[in-house]
Amino acid sequence: MQKISFELEVYSFHIDFLGHVNNSVYIQWMEIGRTKLLEAVGMPTQKIFQQGFAPILVQTNITYKSPLYLGERVQVSIWLSELKNASAIMQFCFYNEQRILTAQGWQKGLFVDKQTMRPRRLRPEERSLFLPYVHSTVDAQGSKSLIGAP
Repeated sequence: MQKISFELEVYSFHIDFLGHVNNSVYIQWMEIGRTKLLEAVGMPTQKIFQQGFAPILVQTNITYKSPLYLGERVQVSIWLSELKNASAIMQFCFYNEQRILTAQGWQKGLFVDKQTMRPRRLRPEERSLFLPYVHSTVDAQGSKSLIGAP
């Protein structure tokens, strides 16, 4: 299984009135992750647009575990837990510098035709580009989990 991993610094404009990273920043970091995933599979956003379709989000979920603070660095990991013909579920884990999980989340994305805004199935050759990033996690009880280990 392949994952996209990258590191970012926490800046003053990421901080809320309590002194830690604002919840909205995690959504921005997820956007960076999705962009990096599309680039890694050879389908950068501008190329997809030129081909007449677009990735959109239909659902976002984030669970916050512990805060991140100004000056810290965050390690972000992204992979797919599900890949269907026109949709995917992307998993995210956020770690602090001590490799402690600070947040985890997932987003459901859908590919749509730009003109009709209806779902657009990936062609087999397009879908195959995402397969190295698909990893389904099973917990200790044998149940499929949406959030997996790093």
